[in-house]
Amino acid sequence: MRPLTTWQKLRLTVTRRWDTSGFSYGFAIWALWPFTMFGTRIGWSGGEHIPRTGGALLAINHVSFADPIFNVAFTISHGRMPRFLAKSELWGVPVVRSVLGKGGHIPVYRSSARAGDAYREAIAAVQRGEIVAFYPEGTFTSDPEGWPMRSKNGIGRIALVTGAPVIPVANWGTQDVLPPGSNRPRLFFPRRRVSVVAGPPVDLSRWLGGPRTRTALDGVTAAIMSDVTGLVAGIRGELPPAQPYDPAAIASAPSGPPGPPAVEPVDERPAS
Repeated sequence: MRPLTTWQKLRLTVTRRWDTSGFSYGFAIWALWPFTMFGTRIGWSGGEHIPRTGGALLAINHVSFADPIFNVAFTISHGRMPRFLAKSELWGVPVVRSVLGKGGHIPVYRSSARAGDAYREAIAAVQRGEIVAFYPEGTFTSDPEGWPMRSKNGIGRIALVTGAPVIPVANWGTQDVLPPGSNRPRLFFPRRRVSVVAGPPVDLSRWLGGPRTRTALDGVTAAIMSDVTGLVAGIRGELPPAQPYDPAAIASAPSGPPGPPAVEPVDERPAS
């Protein structure tokens, strides 16, 4: 995949979507656009898979805090204005609060009585025809090699409730622009290569219309992340691990010699 040419970047600067952003969100896009487009060797493909109208979900891997900047540029360059789910703590940061709130983004109140608000707001946004962007991993990956790790079921739940198409999207190279744990972006000299690739909607026909059990949610989420991981593998030109990295399993693993594998019971109760 070749980086965008200077002419393509200039054309997108003029033609990218502006409406429905709100002033603060739109101003942030305008301010960051030169660094996003001209401070990196950005390239992308698969934009034809983003629906031009109607509600949809973007499922995106997460390797850097810079990911949303490039994912916004990709999405608005293909005619849609994305709304993101973001941790509620960001609403406490003065400037960021204005960008997120006025831009129609959705706060996620983790481990609180309001934890279900994001779920309901995301469904409402999709049903009114918005593009809602998810990082199903919940944070940037802790996989030592940067592969997508085991993800949470929120996006699977919303996909089953709304029936909206889920578009897998892969980022790679953003971790070189802003490494995890750093607040100093690496721009211009030399310019880092950044790739964003979207794939066709994930085939969820096996689960749509069926019971929303825990097993179904796990299956839907795994199918979504399998497609995302496949796109990442295509960018990297490498084979992904057979199983996604699971930080919870690593944290709970015993420190002594391994014992026999545990067998988890199948939970067929309807998911709450």
